[in-house]
Amino acid sequence: MRSRAMTLRTHRRVEFYNSRFPPGGRRGASKTTLNFVLQNWYLFAMALVSGGMLVWPMLTGVGGGARVSATDAVWLINREKAVLIDVSEPEEYAAAHPVGAKSVPLASLEASRDLPKNKSLPVVVVCPTGSRASRAVTVLKKLGFENAQVLAGGLTAWRAANLPVEKTA
Repeated sequence: MRSRAMTLRTHRRVEFYNSRFPPGGRRGASKTTLNFVLQNWYLFAMALVSGGMLVWPMLTGVGGGARVSATDAVWLINREKAVLIDVSEPEEYAAAHPVGAKSVPLASLEASRDLPKNKSLPVVVVCPTGSRASRAVTVLKKLGFENAQVLAGGLTAWRAANLPVEKTA
């Protein structure tokens, strides 16, 4: 008789230990949640690190700096005398560029004399897609142009906003 009672008690303990939810409802839910977090800590660490990697460029301004829309760029040009710089290759610049943009290819940006003398003026950098402009803004910030900004969407966005584009021969 005693051995049978011992077996039942042992069986109940094993059943309770292996069960997903303890008897009595939600009383042990916090303990279960804590066990889950402790057993899967690496998943939470990976989620935190990947989220941080997504948010970091927005917080620090790294990766091309501020982006302005085409209408905001026009506002900067008209109100704050911003300079529009096209960092496209000469062939691309000749095919199409915003009216009033200065051609300064990305390769010769650091040695260019076409950059404004007043480094406090806002500078809007444009290229056909906006990818080269991001790198150009990084170079311009190293040269002391703190108000350098990328035209979001590049020449494509400029055209989409129905703003004037010119071609050179």
